[in-house]
Amino acid sequence: MITVSNLYKEYHVTQKGKGLGGTLKALVRNEKKIIKAVNGLDFHVGKGEIVGFIGPNGSGKSTTIKMMTGILTPTSGEVLIDGRNITKYRKDVVREIGVVFGQRTQLNWDLRLEETFELLRHIYRIDKKEYRETLEVMNSILGIGALLDKPVRQMSLGQRVKGDLTAAMLHSPKVLFLDEPTIGLDFEAKYALHEFIKEINRVKKTTVLLTTHDLSDIQELCERLLIINDGILVDDGNLTEITEKYRYMKPGTA
Repeated sequence: MITVSNLYKEYHVTQKGKGLGGTLKALVRNEKKIIKAVNGLDFHVGKGEIVGFIGPNGSGKSTTIKMMTGILTPTSGEVLIDGRNITKYRKDVVREIGVVFGQRTQLNWDLRLEETFELLRHIYRIDKKEYRETLEVMNSILGIGALLDKPVRQMSLGQRVKGDLTAAMLHSPKVLFLDEPTIGLDFEAKYALHEFIKEINRVKKTTVLLTTHDLSDIQELCERLLIINDGILVDDGNLTEITEKYRYMKPGTA
């Protein structure tokens, strides 16, 4: 369902010395340094898998997610979603994916929740019957029906996460990308999110790629882990096997 092949993302950063002298020198002779945020990634995620995509801060996780969802264009390499290149066929492929960023919301702050959903229905051109059926499924999993008439600005963080999850699933995507979705959530909201992911995977066979620093998310949801560091894939395997492998390893030796 997801194939990442020889993926690179490079940034050119202007270097300058300290103080006024360094600034003036940079104006005359512009020296640039190449930063490789993602450095030759290769992996495949099959249909219906729930995979944890983990690594330390600055390892390249979010950059990779943004390339897989069409937000960023790779420097080289390619991302295939269900066999189609996300860069070449972005408009078509984005109809097959859903995205939830834990620190950003796609809900409209000034609208009622249902009005935001209606707006997304028109954007994705979702049939009314299909839209209502999806809302019923989401209500059975998340209890979203009680929030439909509530203005987004009046919602708690946990309620907004439920709204974002529903918004991401309205068009019935084949792949769901979750980037730090449990940041700031209390136990009850985190439990609801875990149950949502399990149920949507069971009911719709949705493929899920999850980035998180929360070990409880990984233990509860993922059977397979992809570990990235410095833009390079350092491990790919079963959760139990990887846990045993790194159990006695000192920090910084991986």
